[in-house]
Amino acid sequence: MAKLSRPIPRSFLVLLGILVVIVTFSFGYIIGKDRGVASVVPEGEGQVVGQGDVPSYLAQDVDFKQFWEIWNFVKGEFYRQPVSDIDLYYGSLKGLVSGLDDPYSVYFDPEEAKEFAASLEGSFEGIGAEIGIKDDRLQLVAPLDGLPADQAGLLPGDWIVLIDGVETTGMSVESAVTRIRGEKGTQVVLTIAREGVDGLVDYTITRDKIVIDSVKWSVDDQNVMTISITTFNHDTSGLFSEAIQEALTSGVTGMILDLRSNPGGLLTTAIDIASAWVGYDDVVIERSQSDVRSFSGVSAPRLQGIPTVVLVNGGSASASEIVSGALQDYGYATIVGTQTFGKGSVQDYRELDDGSAVKITTAVWYTPNGRSINEEGIAPDVVVEFTPEEYQAGIDPQDQTAREILAGTYEFEETESTQAQ
Repeated sequence: MAKLSRPIPRSFLVLLGILVVIVTFSFGYIIGKDRGVASVVPEGEGQVVGQGDVPSYLAQDVDFKQFWEIWNFVKGEFYRQPVSDIDLYYGSLKGLVSGLDDPYSVYFDPEEAKEFAASLEGSFEGIGAEIGIKDDRLQLVAPLDGLPADQAGLLPGDWIVLIDGVETTGMSVESAVTRIRGEKGTQVVLTIAREGVDGLVDYTITRDKIVIDSVKWSVDDQNVMTISITTFNHDTSGLFSEAIQEALTSGVTGMILDLRSNPGGLLTTAIDIASAWVGYDDVVIERSQSDVRSFSGVSAPRLQGIPTVVLVNGGSASASEIVSGALQDYGYATIVGTQTFGKGSVQDYRELDDGSAVKITTAVWYTPNGRSINEEGIAPDVVVEFTPEEYQAGIDPQDQTAREILAGTYEFEETESTQAQ
């Protein structure tokens, strides 16, 4: 086999310098961890050698010369020329992070980072649905109420098999989002597999401008307030405070916190919301590879005395599970619905100088009582199914059960989770 010996052009030297800095820092960090925490090195698989050397258990597996050999091969032999240095560079960084084999750790190129930031602000163009990876498959976590995905008939838990005819097996969430989002007025075809439905079904969805008010609330004639939170974004805490103020001034007698199909969002926002019941007690416990931290509430428990029911389903994830888990642990609310999604990990999101960003899983979280829900979810105190037929007919048995609980007319079955109610 011929050797790949094409000379490296000047543009590569700039990238080489950048990568040398990255690699040097990375190995320096690993070595530092190695010296301070013996368990970092797999037992019997090498040791730290001379000053500045790479640990032998890494050196035997990693040959960075191959990176440049492949870079040159691609640049020189790929049939569609010219090949962009920038595209290869960003692609390399994507591959670096994907090597973690973690669906929540992602590198965003500048355009993707811009789109991700826009989604956190609650404004973008797409179909209005949250998606995730579950059981190594692309799943629709939640269609947002009244938006194109919801209007087309998509349901929480749908498996996305194809996007415009492209198979999603092995596709990352970010790649799927890039394919699904697009200019307002254009269409995307999602091929869906659904539990209880034979075969695959195509859904043609027209994209629209998606603007999300993350919190909505109303008070019924029984003086029960329903607060629906669709996502935990930057505007959520302020809107939630407005809802609390109305609840206190109108003297509501019961509260329904609807977190169904809420895929989560910002940890700080989840802590803000939970504080309305928990006060200054612990909301969530975070465990990283080297540290355990407790995050306490940040405000007085203004809603603690109001009987509360929290509605959840399989689309309730992440920050939604933090809030419902804390309220369940302290006994401040009855959890009604179906098993939640089970995302119990924490990501650190960092913006980089060139406009790109990286999101890395840094820890797992536990409820105040030390429960891990990762890949398991939260079991409701009262399990109430909500069938697709009921959903499409506008019948809501979960909401009905919540109102019966608040009215004192619901008869609890004596189970381990309800004896303390």
